[in-house]
Amino acid sequence: MNVDSAIDWDEIFEYLPGTVVELKNNPGVLHQIDYYETTMVPPIWLVNDPRPRYPHELQIVSRRDIQVCDIGSQLVTF
Repeated sequence: MNVDSAIDWDEIFEYLPGTVVELKNNPGVLHQIDYYETTMVPPIWLVNDPRPRYPHELQIVSRRDIQVCDIGSQLVTF
């Protein structure tokens, strides 16, 4: 079995670390995604929340503070 075929890459990139979300059953209380663990069900861990979450439990509020890659630290010389 090819493990990559079971990974939902679109979901991983939708729920990146740093994304601000709220729980649908507790609107108004903001949380930040700590990490997405592909081997766990449910896969999404929030900062300071001991329980992992499913995507359908979350509403994305903001992706503003997400740092996908650190371009500023790359030194390019010619």
